[in-house]
Amino acid sequence: MTGDRTVLLIGGTGTQVERAAQLGPRIVLFQHQGRIGPAQTGLVDALMMVDYTDWRTVGPLAEAAHEIWGFDAVVALAEGGLVNAARLNTLLGLGGTPYEVSVRLRNKHLMRRHLAERGSRLTVPGEPVTDRASLDAFGARVGYPFIVKPTDATAGFGVTRVNGAGELAGVWHRLGQLRSTRTDRGFGSKLFTARDFLMEAYIDGPEFSVEAFSFTGRHVVVAVTEKLVDEAHSAELGHALPARLTLADRTQIAAATREFLTTMGLTDGPSHTEIRLSRRGPMVIESHNRAGGDHIDELVRAAYGIDLAAYAVGWPTGLVAELPDDPRPVAAASIRFLMRAPGIVTAVKGVEDVAARPDVLAAEVRVRPGDVVRPLRDNWDRLGFVAVRAADTDAAVELCERLAAEDIRIDLTDL
Repeated sequence: MTGDRTVLLIGGTGTQVERAAQLGPRIVLFQHQGRIGPAQTGLVDALMMVDYTDWRTVGPLAEAAHEIWGFDAVVALAEGGLVNAARLNTLLGLGGTPYEVSVRLRNKHLMRRHLAERGSRLTVPGEPVTDRASLDAFGARVGYPFIVKPTDATAGFGVTRVNGAGELAGVWHRLGQLRSTRTDRGFGSKLFTARDFLMEAYIDGPEFSVEAFSFTGRHVVVAVTEKLVDEAHSAELGHALPARLTLADRTQIAAATREFLTTMGLTDGPSHTEIRLSRRGPMVIESHNRAGGDHIDELVRAAYGIDLAAYAVGWPTGLVAELPDDPRPVAAASIRFLMRAPGIVTAVKGVEDVAARPDVLAAEVRVRPGDVVRPLRDNWDRLGFVAVRAADTDAAVELCERLAAEDIRIDLTDL
């Protein structure tokens, strides 16, 4: 049966494409110029280099490709391709996440508005930034702190916590700077341009993400991920799963996620929903109809034996069976991102030794001697990572933090 199925993949890493290919379907791949690698070219039946965020290009090419290959589903494995994949599935009658659902998950303002219109208990007040006065009015009405962020960026880009009215002039100035230029803090961010911004009430409490997969409206919570964050900036410091939660807290987070996904209209495929366990209970920060970034899909695979990228391709093409409710972990996994004070890199040591350890899933440093380390603002400023597998979450977190802090050295001089 596998040879009779064809999928149009939009984006994705080399590893994700490899795992999709292991399922056996024919693969037509739309890939961005900067992400085409030798491994991908040998795995797919057809490859087109295209800016997959541009509907004017993607639409006609995909319709022509469908005439030739007759694919059964369109699947995006990259953030920038999600909306166009849904648009194609809707246009071609292939099922999957409806276009309007993908749009309102992608756009944080539309998500807040949709939840508010349906009286959801899982949301907080949110309004678009329209002018300088709108910042003052929102702060006066909702109180401080509150959050300002782009409606459709990723990786914490442009997220600002406003602690008081005295900061509003500076925030307004920064929004003007962000609007005027295309994002440039990493390859992924270059796929988006910050145009519109959302103000939303601040949510207190520890932060988690929920990795789920939906099967015709049945939402399976695969894992709850514990997130390590710092209120001083929007860069995520690390993740660990299964999250160290009481059964009661995990149950209410899982229930809130299922309620949220149903309210949003998501019926099929992976989702990554960010939640804070506030004094009012679980509250949704944002969500995506894709597997989690930051190598979370690799952590899920290591701890649960479930490959969310493979399921993203396998479910709409009929190549995988439904998952059972509440899968059980077989281990734990953690990732810790490498961060250092600003400076100029003089040496990098220890990466190969760490990567060779049997309990390490992957280790990577993205800077070399001579590179400048910027002040930490968002995920694009992180210097690399270490990801590990261990018997339980405590052990995974301890090992990961020790390797990141002690075994990998990134030496710097002052700027």
